[in-house]
Amino acid sequence: MSEREDTAKTHEKFSVQCFNSAWELLDRIDRSLAEDEEMLRLSITSIWHWTQRSDCTNQNLAMGYWQVSRIHAVQGRADEARRYGELCLAASVDKKDDQIAPFMLAYAYEALARAESAASEPEKRDHYVAEARKIAETICDPDTLKMLLDDLATIL
Repeated sequence: MSEREDTAKTHEKFSVQCFNSAWELLDRIDRSLAEDEEMLRLSITSIWHWTQRSDCTNQNLAMGYWQVSRIHAVQGRADEARRYGELCLAASVDKKDDQIAPFMLAYAYEALARAESAASEPEKRDHYVAEARKIAETICDPDTLKMLLDDLATIL
């Protein structure tokens, strides 16, 4: 195997592994401060590895940006959550990539709603929740729809 192939396999492995490890930490309720920081580093590292892959799509980037936004929101960092939510939205509406699924656009609005909730901006939060619900009407897969609606219901 060539060095280039080794590098490509490394990026493939770590883009997914870092995302999944961050997700596992995100699902835990009893994280330490060190685990909170590790979760953020893993998520950002995942995005970097995705950007090094030849098969990286806007949907891959949007999902990574969504995860970073969610992590910042959970940690009460509203400005950073908003920043990554906006990156998620930009990647989700980029017309260069026809592979963006409606659920990803809905999740971009979910990320922005969660960011505005962290910022104590209820009007903006409600606007983004409404946008996500509007897009939810176009989601055909019942499991995906349920996951989105359940996530939206957790935004206070």
